Amino acid sequence: MKAEIISTGTELLLGKTLNTSAYYLTGQLSVLGIEVDYLTTVGDNRERLRDVFRQAWNRSQMVFISGGTGPTIDDLTKEIVAEVLGLTMKFDAESMKRIAAFYQNDTMPPQAEKQAYFPESAFILTNDNGTAPGAFIHKDNKYCIILPGPPSEMEVMFQKYALPQLTRLLDKDPESMKVRVLKVFGLGESELEQELADLLSDPTFALALLDKHTYIDLKMTVRTSDPVQAAAILDQQESLIREKLGNKVFAVGDETHASVIGKLLLAQQLTLSTAESCTGGLLGGRITAEAGCSAYYLGGIVSYANAAKQKLLGVQEKSLIEEGAVSECVAGEMAEGARRAFGADIGLATTGVAGPGGGTADKPVGLVYIALAYAGGVEITKNQFSGNRQSVREMTAETALNMLRLYLQEKENA
Repeated sequence: MKAEIISTGTELLLGKTLNTSAYYLTGQLSVLGIEVDYLTTVGDNRERLRDVFRQAWNRSQMVFISGGTGPTIDDLTKEIVAEVLGLTMKFDAESMKRIAAFYQNDTMPPQAEKQAYFPESAFILTNDNGTAPGAFIHKDNKYCIILPGPPSEMEVMFQKYALPQLTRLLDKDPESMKVRVLKVFGLGESELEQELADLLSDPTFALALLDKHTYIDLKMTVRTSDPVQAAAILDQQESLIREKLGNKVFAVGDETHASVIGKLLLAQQLTLSTAESCTGGLLGGRITAEAGCSAYYLGGIVSYANAAKQKLLGVQEKSLIEEGAVSECVAGEMAEGARRAFGADIGLATTGVAGPGGGTADKPVGLVYIALAYAGGVEITKNQFSGNRQSVREMTAETALNMLRLYLQEKENA
């Protein structure tokens, strides 16, 4: 099924507001197997929005519109959709009750009632995090899905109310796509293209490489009316990819490095602690983003200053003087210190030069040491990352998680 996304809001065109809603929707629709052919951003202008929506409706089977659902005069989305589709706007009393309840003891603005009007026959999508409901409209064998602009409102509405509607719709589509995404770490796009050259030209399925900066998505797509056949093809292709790439494949679908290591730590009944310098808490943040991490993650120390490395982690003054904070021996002592400080089974540490300044000929920007300490010893890797400060920090955190994943998987298979 072909789709396109329209993002409304003048603020999106001024360069001050990032259009994360469109990014979110394209990712969600891709997983569902809905092909997004066009993505348009339009300001809060009646004529332009009308033209953009009319064009989208004429060329696509499904149109998603985010934004323009609020109570102000420039919130035009529902009115424009009704106008283009020749539908009458109808008042919904139940939506008005929910809108009024949202304000509770606050005075409800008179224009709030505007949000309770919808194009006739629309299936109303409840807004659990705001006042403006969305709508799911079916006309002429096409679909228009209206969602609020703020990501905190749109994402919840999509998951709870729009997604079930889309799933039921796609189940009836005889030629719907089936999609599976594998995540790969440690190989660039050109390297992957060489490794998977024969699969990229395989006519039985489509394979796309999507660069996510710290890793690459391998998106496998099969178009068939037989879900059993689709699953069999995807299973076969996944097996071939894993044969070629081995442990470079670290996750499937919505899994992350952090969620994968969490499962491994739980399965092996092991605990983890971290010590961070250049990543400044980014590593611990990725780990604690996973629900239930308290079962295996005991805590972390951000030891940016040398004094903190000594006092909190027991790093030797001699190591700092002779080798420097960015060195193999200091990384190892940090990992051991984190393990010791929390009484954890495993300690994971990072230290490096994130930039943009601070680099030298011997220790250039992007030089990072990562250490993993456990009962049997310490493993330390030397890495040279490129890019700006944030890029170096993100690559360090993901590389550290990957190092831990490989250790745990090897331990599991021993």
